[in-house]
Amino acid sequence: MRDDIERAKNRGHDLLAAADADLEAGRITEAAWYARIDAVITPAYLAAENPRAQSGHSGDEAQWHHARGLLVDLLSGDGTFLDVGCANGYLMESLTRWARDERGIALEAHGLDIAPSLATLARRRLPDLASRIHVGNALTWSPPRRYEHVRTGLEYVPRRRRRDLLRHLLDDLVAPGGRLIVGVYNEERDDLLRGPSLEARVASWGFPIGGRGEHPHRDARLRYRAFWIGKT
Repeated sequence: MRDDIERAKNRGHDLLAAADADLEAGRITEAAWYARIDAVITPAYLAAENPRAQSGHSGDEAQWHHARGLLVDLLSGDGTFLDVGCANGYLMESLTRWARDERGIALEAHGLDIAPSLATLARRRLPDLASRIHVGNALTWSPPRRYEHVRTGLEYVPRRRRRDLLRHLLDDLVAPGGRLIVGVYNEERDDLLRGPSLEARVASWGFPIGGRGEHPHRDARLRYRAFWIGKT
């Protein structure tokens, strides 16, 4: 039952769990961890036939908006937006449109992906933004500037490096007064959680949570969630 919920939360659950286990046991290096994830995820994204699937989403356009649109409510206002793990750039493109149409917010979109082939796809899809789409590992990347909004997932790095990822992004990528947005991710409803929520775990690492958003999930056991950490 728990494995079923975990797979509903993240279709890459088995892949990530196995890679994390091998890393913790010393059977692979961190470089091999990234290579293993890339070998599965990147070809699947490149083979997808619509821009949502090229960003890892299996639903239609309405479902995409419902699942990702809660990010609009976590924006502080006009400014730059960096999507960490941007894949084909569709979230950059969508969020810019949603922010403008729903809240009158003007975003300057930027992207970062560890896979060169996905960054190439994003630049081809969004030629006007090509100079703002970068290749690098978010855990170590040195940005050309700071951003008012930086969005990330935590699954982009090994489990044991997630705190390091947030610290690097907050210290080195987020502009003073900006926000580091974590999500969108899938999580059990509060009454089904076993142990602390992701937000609670991040707070326990010393990151003060500034706000959050939530939408119902198409799986009634789950919720779409995101939260933000402010930088003073």
